[in-house]
Formats: sequence, structure tokens, C-alpha cells
Amino acid sequence: MTVDADALVSWFDENARDLPWRRPAVTAWQILMSEIMLQQTPVARVAPIWLDWVARWPVPSAMAASSQAEVLRAWGKLGYPRRALRLHECSKVLATQHGDVAPADVDTLLGLPGIGAYTARAVATFAYGQSVPVVDTNVRRVVARAVHGLAEPGNPSTTRDLADVRALLPPNRGATFSAALMELGAVICTAKKPTCAECPLPHCAWVEAGKPAHAGPPKKVQKFAGTDRQVRGKLMSVLRDTSGPVEKARLDLVWTTDAGQRERALDSLLADGLVEQTAEGLFALAGEG
Repeated sequence: MTVDADALVSWFDENARDLPWRRPAVTAWQILMSEIMLQQTPVARVAPIWLDWVARWPVPSAMAASSQAEVLRAWGKLGYPRRALRLHECSKVLATQHGDVAPADVDTLLGLPGIGAYTARAVATFAYGQSVPVVDTNVRRVVARAVHGLAEPGNPSTTRDLADVRALLPPNRGATFSAALMELGAVICTAKKPTCAECPLPHCAWVEAGKPAHAGPPKKVQKFAGTDRQVRGKLMSVLRDTSGPVEKARLDLVWTTDAGQRERALDSLLADGLVEQTAEGLFALAGEG
């Protein structure tokens, strides 16, 4: 079983969402920013912040000239703020070593700070139109169902997943096919409620097998309330909303339920380089201490 590339691309041409980073004037650097922001974060939350970032930092050198604290503050509540620090570090390398543009070559992209297999191929594909396999959660789900007849993909394997998608790429319009495959998983072949009646693919191994249930272990649902991640977010909010270093007592107020957990969260922020402690014992965002 394979994926009907013509049917999928035709559907995408008519139904693709009008996402700001898909518009013609968007640069490779701006696409790179969008891809980092979109990791584990919904489109609706990313779009307005991405637009602000494009206006503020249209080229890598603009971001490189800003402090870590400025970038972290602009990141707001997107979550996983280490992504913001990676982007800032990446901007410096692009500004000084790559002519202030994101390169087109996958291997070169992989050598940049914080750029992994997915992001490198996404930039090469969506910014430069290269026909290279791009694999995210949505793509893995579509391939598992349409090609392998499985309700859910197995554990990720970069080698296997890239090989699966590479085998599906058409000789022409490979970049559009990759975007369409991802879009299909995002809006129709979704994890919880796939709308198979609206699927443009004429054949799907999973549907033709009667939609067998997932045979593997159930997925673990990631909770947020009460986790160290929530506490980290509350601590970061205090520092983002303050123009300079703050006393420890200010941070202690954000989480009184479990002092040990609060201290652990603060220690992890310090270890990750997101927060700094001054010689006077105050706390601030990275680059502001």
C-alpha cells in the first residue's frame, strides 16, 4: 500500500490552511523560527507570537543583537523556553558564519545549535523546496494508517521513519507532498477523531482492514497541573514580568504547596541556563543577572 500523491497534493492545493509561515515572502530564517516554536505547541498559540518575532527579528543578526532575557521575555508562555535560548544561540551562528541566512543544506542545518533531524529537513523542504523526507507526529500517524494499516505508529525510529516517507515522495512536487502529508495528519487523520469520510486518499490500509484498534500499550497522557513544569512556568512568569533581578521571597510566593518541589524547579531553571543568580543572591532571566 502506498499514498496517492496526486490525490493528496490536489487536496492540499485546495484546502491548505492559510498559515503565516506558508506565505511567499517568508524567509528560511523565519520558517526556522516557526518550526522551533511549533514543537509541542499548537498553531493557534504560535501564530501571533511568530508574527511579532518576524517584525522584531526579521534576520538572525537582529536577534543576535538582543539579550537572552529579551528573547525569553518575548517567548512569553509558549512553553519549553529552552527552545528560545537555542534560537538565540542559533541566530548568532547564522549571523556570523552563514551570511545572516538559514542554509539550505540538511547537513549544514544539522550542525547549527539546537537543530535536529526534523527541523533541518523541514527548513530544507519548506523554505527551499527540496524533496527530502520530513517526519513529525502527524506524518508518522498517516503513514502508520494509510501504509501499514495500524491505528497508531510504534515507537519513533529516525532511520525507519525517514525511509518510510522517502519511499512515498513523488518525483515531482516532493516539498508540497511533504506539507500535504503533514496537513492531512493535522486536520483529518487526527489522533483521537479521524474524519475518514473527508480523507482525499482513495486507499488506506487501516480503513480497508476495518480500522483495527491499537494493539500496543496505551499512550501515556502528559499531565500539567501540579508538575515541575507548571512550577517552572510560574517562576519564569515572575521573572518575565519584572525588569530586573528579584528577591527569592518573590519566587517563594508562586508555589506554596510544596517548597521542595519549588526549589527543585528553580534549581532546574538555573541548570538549564534560563535563570541566573546574582552575587547578591537575587534571581533574574538569563543575561539579565
